[in-house]
Amino acid sequence: MSLLEVRNLKVTYGHVEAVRSVSFSVDQGEIVALIGPNGAGKSSTLNAIAGLLKPAAGSVKLEGQEVAGLPAHKAVAAGIILVPEGRAILQRMTVAENLLIGSEARPWSRDEARAAIEGQLKRFPSLQRRVDQPAGALSGGEQQMLAIARGLLARPRILLLDEPSMGLAPILVRQIFDIVREIHKEGTTILLVEQNARMALQVAQHACVLERGEVAVSGPAAELAQDPRVQAAYLGGDVA
Repeated sequence: MSLLEVRNLKVTYGHVEAVRSVSFSVDQGEIVALIGPNGAGKSSTLNAIAGLLKPAAGSVKLEGQEVAGLPAHKAVAAGIILVPEGRAILQRMTVAENLLIGSEARPWSRDEARAAIEGQLKRFPSLQRRVDQPAGALSGGEQQMLAIARGLLARPRILLLDEPSMGLAPILVRQIFDIVREIHKEGTTILLVEQNARMALQVAQHACVLERGEVAVSGPAAELAQDPRVQAAYLGGDVA
């Protein structure tokens, strides 16, 4: 049984169908990437899974339990943790305060929360150096690291990453994807939405191409990276 199973998901905004009928699954310990053009329904799919949008139809099951339509706080309690597009950090609060809020998603004791936060600060030394500074003073890359660290503190059963490389310089994009690989090696299951299709296909085991709110093609990421249609549309030619 898959950890996450999405079947015939439909998301609407009024009369507009953002997601028409999307189906895919994510196995325990896997990275699955959703790629495709702007407006294809990628972020709407994540938001519906995370409880920020109520699906118009379809099913979302986490380890066989139906979670479609759960409010966001109950999705978090179930272990579905979203690191949203744009990061959504609390810019006037310090790095430490942002991390503390992340830890409150789980019933830690004070000592457990402190130890978990210290663990994330060791993972991200640049955050440790600026732990008492406002989050809004961080660079874009540091803000993304903070958003990921905050998500990990909620102990996700599945981590949803929405456009983690958005707006970052190429060297920071590579750094963020190195972090994605690291947390995956530690056992975190990840559903990744990413505009940088080349990097997404390099890090994922499986991938789905969304077009006009539907899955146009899916399969092992390495095979999609060699698919001439995917190369022409999203990779700018052959993959080195």
